[in-house]
Amino acid sequence: MECGLLLCRPMATSRRIFLSGCLVLVAGSLALAGVACAQVDDLIPETMAVDPATHDAVIPVPAVWPTPSDETLGSPGAWIDVFGEPAEAPAPREASFTPAVDPVPAIPAVANPSPAYRVQLNEHVRFFLDRFQTGYRRAVIESWLARSGRYLPMILDVFRQKGLPDELVFTAMIESGFNPVAVSNAGAKGLWQFMAPTARLYGLRVDRWLDERLDPEKSTVAAARYLLDLYSVFGSWDLAQAAYNAGEVRVQQAIQGTGSRDFWRLHRSPHLREETKNFVPAIQAATLIGRQPERYGFTVVPEEPLRYEQVTVPKGSRLIRLASLSGITLQDLESLNPELRQKQTPPDSTYELKVPLGAATAVQTAIEREAAPRRIAQAPRTGVHVVQAGDTLWRIAKQHGVSASQLAKWNSLEKPDRIFPGERLRISTPASS
Repeated sequence: MECGLLLCRPMATSRRIFLSGCLVLVAGSLALAGVACAQVDDLIPETMAVDPATHDAVIPVPAVWPTPSDETLGSPGAWIDVFGEPAEAPAPREASFTPAVDPVPAIPAVANPSPAYRVQLNEHVRFFLDRFQTGYRRAVIESWLARSGRYLPMILDVFRQKGLPDELVFTAMIESGFNPVAVSNAGAKGLWQFMAPTARLYGLRVDRWLDERLDPEKSTVAAARYLLDLYSVFGSWDLAQAAYNAGEVRVQQAIQGTGSRDFWRLHRSPHLREETKNFVPAIQAATLIGRQPERYGFTVVPEEPLRYEQVTVPKGSRLIRLASLSGITLQDLESLNPELRQKQTPPDSTYELKVPLGAATAVQTAIEREAAPRRIAQAPRTGVHVVQAGDTLWRIAKQHGVSASQLAKWNSLEKPDRIFPGERLRISTPASS
């Protein structure tokens, strides 16, 4: 299971996102002596409560916990093999209820935030605190924390506007290692490891053209809504996170089987899988480390928040064509828009394409240059062919009296066999080429 981080757009909200997110949590939680950031205790508000019912409830915590024995804690189950394995993720789960709001709503300001997130310093959380500091896992956790700097400002901004506790951002650390393009063996994808049915339920488009589970910001909005719905069902962040991993039906069955709504009692029962039993304490351990990594001996230099501009581009725009006309590298366009499955925008509508900071003008100019041949489409020797179902490059070329190689060259087609209905191919006769 890999992880990814956060994206800041240089729009009207980019500076607000960077300051409210990066300075409060990234610069706070991930700050190190020697890094030009304020002290952790000065920057992080004390919003994370400790449950008074736990065996141990003291924060700040010591840098290293005593090593718990496997005989005491039992096997950590699937998570022993998961941590450090970038492609792994929890088993698929699907939401069984209808979200309370319409897909992809505007993010409203929240006057009444949800209750605080409580960390229990029990043996199960201590187990993962120790494990995360041991062997190869230490380097993995450090890499996740460093990568988090790219996405935490955006995640915090979304979560705060939704009224979610800041500490819930570390759910993404255990889900994906803050890797926005992480893919599990079960097919879960993105920062929040959504399965396709749940993603669609929460307003994300998943089809042959787009997979918005890979869009960091859109998937974060969906994850915030899902977590809020789970909290409204269970009234507990522990149970909400357990349901995020196992599905709410399984957690409801565990509650019915035990007669308790206390996650730690469910943890001692046979009604939850080991993966889910480990999921929640692992997040709580990650939360403690993420808030104050230096207390646990981690050396973290957070990556810079990823910033970009957005440009409205025509439907069916190929990234390789935009790159060649604008001077932006294809790699930059692809890395900023991993949700575009065919390396082009969908053929059914215009698209808000993410481009490197400062590149919007170049892309807009490229779009205007690309549109120029279409304005003279009725001229005798130039035109545009709209690809129909069943068309092939050879058939289109024959229809217009040109060679397939010429047609591929005029349209910057790297793979001539991959054309799709709705695409607009520029046609030029030999006399005009």
